[in-house]
Amino acid sequence: MSGGFRSRAAGRRSQKAEAAPQSGQPRAAEVGSIGDAAREAAFDVVLRVATDEAFANLVLPKLLRSRRISGRDAAFATELAYGTLRTQGVIDAVIERCSSRPLGEIAPEVLAALRLGTYQLLYMRVDAHAAVDTSVRLVEAAGVVKAKGFANAVLRSVSRTPAPRWIHELAPADELGAVAFRTAHPEWIARSFSTALGPDRAAELERALEADSQRPVVHLVARPGEISAAELAAITGGEEGKYSPYAVYLPEGDPGSLEPVRSGLAGVQDEGSQLIARAVAEVEVEDDAGRWLDLCAGPGGKAALLGAIAGIEGARVDAVEVSEHRAELVRKAVGELPVRVTVGDGRDPGLDPGFDRVLVDAPCSGLGALRRRPEARWVKSEADIASLTDLQGELLASAIRLVRPGGVVVYSTCSPDLRETRGVVEAAVAAGGVEELDAHPYVPGLEDAGEGKSVQMWPHRHGTDAMFFSVLRKK
Repeated sequence: MSGGFRSRAAGRRSQKAEAAPQSGQPRAAEVGSIGDAAREAAFDVVLRVATDEAFANLVLPKLLRSRRISGRDAAFATELAYGTLRTQGVIDAVIERCSSRPLGEIAPEVLAALRLGTYQLLYMRVDAHAAVDTSVRLVEAAGVVKAKGFANAVLRSVSRTPAPRWIHELAPADELGAVAFRTAHPEWIARSFSTALGPDRAAELERALEADSQRPVVHLVARPGEISAAELAAITGGEEGKYSPYAVYLPEGDPGSLEPVRSGLAGVQDEGSQLIARAVAEVEVEDDAGRWLDLCAGPGGKAALLGAIAGIEGARVDAVEVSEHRAELVRKAVGELPVRVTVGDGRDPGLDPGFDRVLVDAPCSGLGALRRRPEARWVKSEADIASLTDLQGELLASAIRLVRPGGVVVYSTCSPDLRETRGVVEAAVAAGGVEELDAHPYVPGLEDAGEGKSVQMWPHRHGTDAMFFSVLRKK
């Protein structure tokens, strides 16, 4: 394997001479390739996530295309980069046990190489010598020559202990902590999931967490009025969805290359998102005048589906997005559909009240879509939840002001955390003015989706993201 090696050095340098670049030493881009394009790409992704706060699912595809890495090499790079990022908490615990210095004192380039090597040793069927040797060569190619011996020693130490024994030795003693460690999650996320599942579902927690590390099947949405799910499945070779009448499962292939997607007849959208957009249009509203609102519309998937349904029903959708960049994504997504995009803050969008249907797909922690961003579980913080719930409550209150009496508000999040789901809804109901309806009739066939009035989907149960929604009617 071959390919150009480009590394961007950033972050805090170690004060240890053997873990820092030599003075005046050229950076990795100047010293060339190690002759292994797949590992070079994975190294760049892991380093950029750590130093530039990059999104791996955006960086890696671009690297693979620009370096013309395909086939088995692309598959190897993807598994190595995403796997390393998903299991980073476990990997870092192992490295720290084997290292002579704390992780914070290891140069970013060295730590990235150590993480890649450790992942190969613990989770992949890669020869131990190859895993160690290529990782050490990445350290050298990155310009941190004096750290070669250090990296070699750490990885040799890692390789002497089988992965199951490392997990057993390093896992916390308490059951929740042990489950979190085994499934490579921060303990606070495991606790959040456990609380959402409930005490009667404790045995299910590990399956719910394991689902975050499984590659999601691509879900397509057939745009109503343009193409049916059956037609889309026949054209793409996919399978019709279980729950959404618009869904098609695509087991493999690039969805962006499909003609129905390129022509706007279909799109890529998680089936859970489809169900929520459809529910907005399905709830019974007397004397519906056709004024519908998507209050947090970016990047536009739900707005496009809601707009397609509105076109059939003779309705129109106002789509509000606070970011101009994301508003432009909404405009592209909705095309010629009866959707008017407004740039504004959903808490006070400047629209006249009187909407019949309002969707509040609120900004959230994204804990329900961790499988789509491998690094997300390690960069999110529980401290962010409080500020998010404040915003979610304000957006829901705005929606209630904007909807007319007898109209409905659908509140949704891509998170199962009870503080972002039931907590926000119950506060709105307690404030008066709305009553909660049973949401389950609007997702027929979706079983085991929560025992209360709201719907909670799960990857391990339904194959969707962990989407939540509740239906409220204004009194």
